[in-house]
Amino acid sequence: MQAATSTLIRWGILGTGKIARAFAAALQITPDAKLVAVASRSMESAAPFAQEFGAERAHGSYQALADDPEVDVIYIATPHPMHHENALLCLNGGKAVLVEKSFTMNRRQAEEVIALARSKKLFVMEAMWTRFIPAMVEARRIIESGEIGVPANVSADFGFTANFGPEHRVFNPALGGGALLDLGIYPLSMAAFFLGPVTAVQAQAEMTDSGVDMQTVFTLKHQQGGVSACSCSLRSRSPTELTISGTKGYLRLHDRFHNTSTLSVVLVDGNSRSERTVQLPITGNGYTHEAQEVGRCLRAGLIESPVMSHDETLAIMGTLDEIRRQIGLVYSADSAN
Repeated sequence: MQAATSTLIRWGILGTGKIARAFAAALQITPDAKLVAVASRSMESAAPFAQEFGAERAHGSYQALADDPEVDVIYIATPHPMHHENALLCLNGGKAVLVEKSFTMNRRQAEEVIALARSKKLFVMEAMWTRFIPAMVEARRIIESGEIGVPANVSADFGFTANFGPEHRVFNPALGGGALLDLGIYPLSMAAFFLGPVTAVQAQAEMTDSGVDMQTVFTLKHQQGGVSACSCSLRSRSPTELTISGTKGYLRLHDRFHNTSTLSVVLVDGNSRSERTVQLPITGNGYTHEAQEVGRCLRAGLIESPVMSHDETLAIMGTLDEIRRQIGLVYSADSAN
């Protein structure tokens, strides 16, 4: 794709829900970025959102945003089952896209989105914001420096008590409900981030009456060596920590690892043990870091981020498909033509 012609990256947001509001707030403190347009399925929703966050234009349809000539990139903030359709719409409108996770409902849909982006030479990235927060960037640097030795094991969990009624999105299969796509994707993505591609997976789950997973645990074997143990839950409040263990010690990202500012490194040599803690505060609510990466890629004329590449997104969606197959989690998108 052509590199962005201006330093300023002009953003559109598709959707006006909770995650859209968080991203809009982050754009307000993102250097050389501006929210210029927002779209909802009605002007009644789009107009107040635009006014609150200073967007110049509000659109009462997603198509209008995709066609807006003053927008460089669109953040897709709709529920999981709409990501595929919305991403194709925006790409066909000539827009770069940042697609909220899970990227799509399955790998087949992800392949279609990425194939279209590649054919049009347009940027597309999965919005795995955790990879871009300062603590995670530093954790990756420490691992690659060899300080904890050769990394061989990752353990990660993400769980909270979902005190919602059965009608809530997280329990609704029509809206992509379940712990796996909402929460489990974090431990999975970070395990792949630190240990590389997944070659095998084993999963178990507790299912809800509506047919989605209440909680899921899965183990992974990685291509480069090493194993991971991951869990996600809508039933229990878990520590939500990420630990990468190597031959010399381990690195731990503490409570709420997906948006933490604290990591510790523990090294063990015989009876000798040393520990240090590093504080790396996030900026704002944390979403600005991925927005800055999108801007960097657009200015460089890239169609994918090396930190969250197309191939890795496809591999992660494939692993999610296999986990769902093993636990019996089926969505309507799986039978679509």
